[in-house]
Amino acid sequence: MDLRCIIRPLGLLFVLAMTYPGITASYSIGVGTADSTGPIAEIVFMGYAKMDQKGTGLHLRTFARSFIIDDGDQRIVFVSVESAMIGHDVRAAVIRELKKKYDDLYTEENVMISATHTHSSPGGCNLYMLFDLTTFGFIKQSFSALVNAITKSIERAHNAVVPGKIFVDQTEVFDANINRSPQAYLNNPKTEREKYKDNVDKTMTQLQFVAADGHPLGVINWFAVHPTSMNNTNRLVSSDNVGYAALLFEQKMNKNSMPGKGKFVAAFASSNLGDVSPNTRGPKCEFSGKDCTEQYTCTGKKELCFASGPGKDMFESTSIIARKLFTAAINLWKKGSSKEVSGPVRVVHRYVNMPEQKAEYYNETTGRVEELSGCLPAMGYSFAAGTTDGPGSFAFEQGTTTSNPVWNAVRNFVAAPTEEDIKCHGVKPILLATGRMWLPYQWQPKIVSTHLAAIGDFVIAGVPGEFTTMSGRRMRETIATAMKESTQVEPIVTIAGLCNTYSDYIATPQEYEIQRYEGASTIFGPHTLTIYLKQYRELTLAAVHGKKVEPGPSPPDLTTANLISLQTPVLYDTPKWGRDFGDCLRQPKKMVYPGDTVSAIFVSGHPRNNLMTDSSFLTIEKIGDDGNWIEIATDANWETRLYWARTSVILGTSQVEITWDVPSDVLPGKYRIRHNGYYRYILGGVFPYRGITDIFEVQNASRF
Repeated sequence: MDLRCIIRPLGLLFVLAMTYPGITASYSIGVGTADSTGPIAEIVFMGYAKMDQKGTGLHLRTFARSFIIDDGDQRIVFVSVESAMIGHDVRAAVIRELKKKYDDLYTEENVMISATHTHSSPGGCNLYMLFDLTTFGFIKQSFSALVNAITKSIERAHNAVVPGKIFVDQTEVFDANINRSPQAYLNNPKTEREKYKDNVDKTMTQLQFVAADGHPLGVINWFAVHPTSMNNTNRLVSSDNVGYAALLFEQKMNKNSMPGKGKFVAAFASSNLGDVSPNTRGPKCEFSGKDCTEQYTCTGKKELCFASGPGKDMFESTSIIARKLFTAAINLWKKGSSKEVSGPVRVVHRYVNMPEQKAEYYNETTGRVEELSGCLPAMGYSFAAGTTDGPGSFAFEQGTTTSNPVWNAVRNFVAAPTEEDIKCHGVKPILLATGRMWLPYQWQPKIVSTHLAAIGDFVIAGVPGEFTTMSGRRMRETIATAMKESTQVEPIVTIAGLCNTYSDYIATPQEYEIQRYEGASTIFGPHTLTIYLKQYRELTLAAVHGKKVEPGPSPPDLTTANLISLQTPVLYDTPKWGRDFGDCLRQPKKMVYPGDTVSAIFVSGHPRNNLMTDSSFLTIEKIGDDGNWIEIATDANWETRLYWARTSVILGTSQVEITWDVPSDVLPGKYRIRHNGYYRYILGGVFPYRGITDIFEVQNASRF
């Protein structure tokens, strides 16, 4: 046995014992994880809204990670799930499933579900038409994979509840994020901007969970960055930078466990990431490489302006950002200066009909306090331009504040905004009047979830969309001020992004005026943030004083609508002529070395026949001293990839290529690659198959 497998975890346990001596339980804590990977082939990814970005394989499995905190009076469940977004109907389905087993223990009030916002997971599971349009409608497999994983992760956390304590710590992380709309950020008041060193948040906030007996349970980590290191040319399902950071932390704590199988659970959750990019080289012109800010600024040509970096390709960039986040997080865990969280758990939740809301706003131009209201949802022209993380159509440009009669005519054919809509949305030229679009069903939500959990003096604001940097700062300040007014306690407030409902972006009123992508996608008008600040102040005061709030109007149940799905099902699979499913068409090299990439090609069925949930389409295996094969990597490991290709649509033939980047610390010995899958028989039924390569040898000496 490799002594490192024993020494490293003992070292971590020693650090833990020194950090948290004599732990006495304050809370009941449970953690759990479950595989949320949806269909990896032929389903359009959600995030970049590119209809040709269909999955062709797997880079990293996605997971749902749940954390239960109970003070004996109230319970909160926080779930971080590696998906682009969480629609109301996903959460509602999860709560229905939990009710079957736990009655009213888990409800809309205490189940907070936050999406990481990876742009490399299959879509078709939001149900609102705008979000499912580019995925060719509703995809039941995507929806079910999310619901089942979130439910299962909560069940596993429920079954693992133990007495324990919670600690919180913060640090700064540099060179991991930039602002992708600095022009809009600069439109915020100078006096406000001068309060901050950077135009993005550099602070990482981490909750650390430790059992009463001293063993580590898990962490939740919040850092504002988009999981868009994997760009819109990617076709492999991936949890992106924050997902890999979570795997790195879990692998550090769960020695000898496969990804997603260990007891320690680490979530790297979303925060106020609205205008925050991981592509730290910044935007460059596609061909000239010159700096740019939007399309049509590249020497007058129709040349895309997009950001990349810091790596040589998207895989290296994902790894670099992930390792920065992981390093900061594990150092927080080790350093032992964390503050203990103590005090009651208080959770409040309210549904809000945003177009009907009113609030007061101080107009700096007029010097007066004005009453304002929310608007019916609408998307601006700059929405179609995309972002520098993923450019959209050449016909549109970020920063557009005037309309075009041709596009207005097209818009009006679908649904025309009223004069009231146009006035309400102010400088935003309306491209899609989604609040007035009902065919075949609602296009965007009007009723959203607002959610707040206070655990002692630590506050999680679960917000229903993507807050920009300054929007998040104002929200944190509003909540902290409201809490201090009543308790004289200085709280730590974190924004949990994309919670429970997805309602696009929330820019500040000043950023909205510039109409970059984020402003154009602020769907309830220029004072969307102002309304949210009022709402979350009310939630904070209710939580502090232990008061119930009115639940608000229920969102529509879109699962009862006649959901459209234009995605063709898998009809049948056949192997190549003279072959069987699982046959290896190309064998690995007989001798390989650390740093090499091993590959093999197999005759396969369609991956959508079985998602291999909590299992794997592939395993890398090493023969042990006793002659038995030992699994050392799966399709959830960073170093493996699976590429699927349809070789004949008519014949129903396909193949998979499996690659393994041999790690630098791999043990020498004899290895093989196994492929697991299912095929659909032409006369009915789905059946398993497997394929195994010839044995190949890994040497640890240099080839030279």
